[in-house]
Amino acid sequence: MLEIFENYLRQEKRYASHTCLAYVHDLTQFSDFADCRKLSDWQEQNSAIIRSWIVHLLEEGLSNRSINRKLASLRTFFKWLMKEGKLTQNPMARIQGPKSEKRLPAFVKESELEPQKVACIFGSDFEGIRNQLILELLYQTGIRLSELIELKETAINSQSIKVLGKRNKERLIPISRDLFAKIEFYRASKRALAIDHPNLLVRQNAKALYPQLVYRIIRTALSTLSGVEKRSPHVLRHTFATHMLNNGAGLETLKDLLGHANLSATQVYTHNSFAQLRKAYGSAHPRAVKSA
Repeated sequence: MLEIFENYLRQEKRYASHTCLAYVHDLTQFSDFADCRKLSDWQEQNSAIIRSWIVHLLEEGLSNRSINRKLASLRTFFKWLMKEGKLTQNPMARIQGPKSEKRLPAFVKESELEPQKVACIFGSDFEGIRNQLILELLYQTGIRLSELIELKETAINSQSIKVLGKRNKERLIPISRDLFAKIEFYRASKRALAIDHPNLLVRQNAKALYPQLVYRIIRTALSTLSGVEKRSPHVLRHTFATHMLNNGAGLETLKDLLGHANLSATQVYTHNSFAQLRKAYGSAHPRAVKSA
């Protein structure tokens, strides 16, 4: 049953591979808890069992955010069963998850990502050149980890990169001359090793990157460059968004650059930018200057 559902997510919904795996993992956890082995077991589930699972997850110490993500997986699965005519009532209809605490996205300070500082922490060999380009692409374009790994050689020109995002939606992201120069420098080192691969970023053995490797590269780099607590590729996406807003970009523009489906997903970054607005207000408004 879960295999058929996973195929539905991949082929019809066009979800990314890691998203499909996360959904199946969540559903497997629930099926273990509720002892669901076949379709008839799923048909017997009700809101009381789901609520008891929520309590179990809370007792296990999971955060409200993680629980709500698991409930989202369960909600999608039961909607699919309804769509397929396997259920007549949706047991998730009256289920509400615990309130998620609103956490502001972590980001790196502009001063911590100055070009000279970044250049100093990477070597001059193939891996050093590639790893610096990985950090620069994540920070200068705001692309997701999956988009970075799948970025094709043919999707790059001197002015932009073409990214294949969620739901297979394409978007163009402008790049600076400096970033294109770094891409060309990396390409030269790639050619010197006779590496032939359709993806831009690869390993020295001519194989594709994988998420854990990129995590290690960024974690190591940020531990040297910044005091930020979270050190992941997604933090650089948050950093891109925050720095863009702080320097005058509009929400609609940022929404398009990030590939968000709606503006509400982008608005979370306005909280981070408020600190910049407050600083500008404090130094510019006559009453604020006097009170300070």
